[in-house]
Parts: sequence; structure tokens; C-alpha cells
Amino acid sequence: MTHREHKSVVIVGGGQAGLSVSYYLCQEGLDHIILERHKKFHSWRVNRWDTFCLVTPNWQCCLPDFPYQGNDPHGFMVKDQITDYLDAFAASFTPPIVEDCTVTQITKRHGGGYLVDSTQGNYSADQVVIATGGYDNPIVPAYADLLDPTIQQVHSVDYRRPEQMPEGATLVVGTGQSGVQLMEDMHLTGRKVHLAVGPAPRAPRKYRGKDSTDWLYEMGHYSVTIDSHPNPQHAITKTNHYMSGRDGGHEIDLRKFARDGVSLYGSVSGMQGKTIQCQPDLETNLDDADDSYIGIREAIDAHIAANNIDAPTEPAFEKLWRPAQEITEIDCEKEGITSILWAIGFRPDYSWIDVDVFDARGRPVYQRGVCQEDGFYFIGLGWLNTWGSGRFLGINEDSRYLVDHIKTKAKSALLVAS
Repeated sequence: MTHREHKSVVIVGGGQAGLSVSYYLCQEGLDHIILERHKKFHSWRVNRWDTFCLVTPNWQCCLPDFPYQGNDPHGFMVKDQITDYLDAFAASFTPPIVEDCTVTQITKRHGGGYLVDSTQGNYSADQVVIATGGYDNPIVPAYADLLDPTIQQVHSVDYRRPEQMPEGATLVVGTGQSGVQLMEDMHLTGRKVHLAVGPAPRAPRKYRGKDSTDWLYEMGHYSVTIDSHPNPQHAITKTNHYMSGRDGGHEIDLRKFARDGVSLYGSVSGMQGKTIQCQPDLETNLDDADDSYIGIREAIDAHIAANNIDAPTEPAFEKLWRPAQEITEIDCEKEGITSILWAIGFRPDYSWIDVDVFDARGRPVYQRGVCQEDGFYFIGLGWLNTWGSGRFLGINEDSRYLVDHIKTKAKSALLVAS
């Protein structure tokens, strides 16, 4: 018979979400353990490029009883500063974490609770919290296998610096927050960069005297819950607005980069040999991104007017560049493209969870992180409750809510047992 150590709660994942739950469990005196397959905060420490920095201002870093304590609340921490902040949070209490420990299976236990198998021992638990995030498997389309093997392919998770890429031009595929920042990272070194533009929206950085995220927070956008959102499915599936925190923060206008030498194309749709096919949707994607940008500005304008706020004015928005034509086929040899940098996201991997908490498409089903399977929870995912749920901004509130739920269930179990 397999020996199992029993814990009231097992947390899978040692990032900011898992440790935030642990913080409140420690306060409540509930025995638990964190199982982390790498080292704590691995994604921040290892899976980021050299010039990585936050896109949201430092003041939004507000882990449990551990707000940002630096002297630049409206700045944007770079990679080492982020990990220093996280390490200081972990040092503020004693999280019971087992590192280099991969959970291989979670199943229901006969009579209630769960069985958790791992590479460093097996556990039984009354309750389980999944805090592994959604960035397990880098997305690369199947047609990438048809590209000539002399053209090097790198995913954003493995990119560190421009010098890592082979000599020649690079095609960056994807214009979410990572894609546009990696494009800029290489462009600033003088490299020739091509960019396949997807449908991601963009946002102003600073507008009418304040960062746009400050305005949106003041306007209540970040307190809107998924249950009260007018279009929850759109909110959950929409790509994040792109902008940058680099060098004090700035917005990213792809039209300006095109004017400055970056070659833009529509969405990539296929590859064969040294030829890449693109959709004729470049101008549509640029216009849609600008519509999002303008919409945020107009919402801020309306807020300023409605509340008689004294704020500086801004010049009207102007489109700096338009494509002369839609290029639907890229000849890599002709363009000197020797590498592809994929920045089209990730998929979570829950194959090790053998518990009925997923829908037909394999996505976890919960209400504010609480699953219908008794004592099973998720945390750290986008729109778990609000926009900030997958970010530093919402972790405190979400972890407190889950621990209150966990504590109530644990007390009920004690009453039944007595």
C-alpha cells in the first residue's frame, strides 16, 4: 500500500498565486504544503527575456500584506526587481514549499478528499488548490513543421536577447504584449525585424496627465467582476492590450515602427519551404487596435468631463502610416529572414488532473475559483473574478476569498467529525 502523508490542503504551484494562498493558510493555522515543479517563482526568474519589465505600474504589486515598497510606484520594475519583490514576500512568512517536485496525478479519494501523487512523495488532502497558471505549453502551429529547417524557430519563452538569434532578419509572429515588446527589443539594436500583426488591441500609456491604467482603476474598470461583465466570453478570450513599461513606460504604435523600418504583414496562415503565407488583414488589424486605443481615450475623456477633473489636453489621434498594399506571401530568402520568433501564447496542461472539473474543451469550470467538486479550487487565472485575477493586482483578494472558503469547509468537516 502506497504511503501517503496527509495534509488538510495541497497547493500545486509555487508562484505568486500559490504562495498568496499559503500566506493566508498560515495565518489561519491550516496545515498545508506547496508542491512546485521547479523553484518558486520560476516563470519570473527563468522564462523572461533580459530586458523584461512589468507592463502595469509598480503600485499594482500588492501581494497579501506586502504592497510595493519602493520609491517609484508609477514606474515599472525590471526582471530582477520583480524577483526581489517576490523573494521578499516569501521571506515575510514561512511557506511550506517542496521544490523540484512535479505532481504526476490528482484523483478523488474514496470517502472524500483527494490523492496527490508527485515525484517527491504522495499525499492525501482534504482540499486542493491548483495554482499552476496557464503557461505550460508554448503554442506553435502545425504548419511550422513545413518551414525550411535552415530557418531557425524560437518561441518567446526561450528568447533572451537579440544576439541569441542568427544573423539576418527575424519575423516575429504575434502582437500581444510579448510579441510587440520582443519586436522592439530587436529593433532597438538595429536588427531588421518583420512583424506578423494579429488582432490584439492596444492602449495608451500615459494620457491626459496619468497612466491609462491609473485612470481605468479610478473609473472602476478593474473592479468589474466576470459575473457582472456585459460580455464575459469576450473578456475571457480577448488578448491583452499592448503597451510597454520599458524605459519608464510608453505606448506602442505599430504604424510608427513601420515608418521606422519594421516590415508589417497580416496574420500568418501557413508555411512551406522558405515561403510564408499571410492573411490580407494587416490594415484591419491595425485599425481595430487603434479603435481600441481611441475608445480608451474617449472613456477617459468622458470620466474627466463628468467629474470636472482638471487635466491637461492631448492632441487628436493621427494614423502615422498605412500599408500601400496587403502582402500575402513572404519570400524568406528574398527578405533575408533567417529566424522566426513565435509569440502567439501558451496553453495550459491539466492532463495530470483526473477530477471532473473541466468542460468539453478541457477548460476548468469554477465560480470565482471554486469548483463544483467539493474542496477543489483554481487560482491565478485571468478573469477568475476580475481583470486583475491573473496579475499582481487581484491575487490578494482572490487568495483571501479562497482561503475563507477553505477555512469554512475545514471547520464544517471538524463539526461533522465531532
